[in-house]
Amino acid sequence: MNSPSPVSAAILAVVVRDRRLLLIRRANPPDQGLWGFPGGRIEHGETVMQAAERELREETGFIARAQGVLTAFDVLDHAPDGALRFHYVIVVVRCADSGQDTVRAADDALDVDWFTLDQVRDAPERMSPGLLELGTLALSDRGIAPWPVPTAAPLRRRPPVPAQGSTP
Repeated sequence: MNSPSPVSAAILAVVVRDRRLLLIRRANPPDQGLWGFPGGRIEHGETVMQAAERELREETGFIARAQGVLTAFDVLDHAPDGALRFHYVIVVVRCADSGQDTVRAADDALDVDWFTLDQVRDAPERMSPGLLELGTLALSDRGIAPWPVPTAAPLRRRPPVPAQGSTP
């Protein structure tokens, strides 16, 4: 019996400028050829905020500061027989617009551009699933989750404290 693979984590980096969203056209699956937010896997030892900044920079050349989490969701992929092939938790991170003028498609991106929500709505066949909903959230007044604080060090597990009277 094969044990299930662990849940993997990835991020999407969201930048908004003048009510437009910075999007890439994906070079690789999933969503190959479709427009979506820059993003990718979180590397071992990397925080969510660091991953968002890195993926944004690698795919667009855009340098920005991660501000906080907009939302998170699961992606579950099943084989035709119903077996779970993979499970990702995707964390959507809002990044501040640094005002940088130049962007370029790099790494896993075929193209990069700014899109209005109307452009996303008018071409659903060209967009990654869920992009309209995530774009609507990014442009809403809801804001970001106040935790984790982007500049804070990640929480680390502490060794248990022995009970009084016991020996370590």
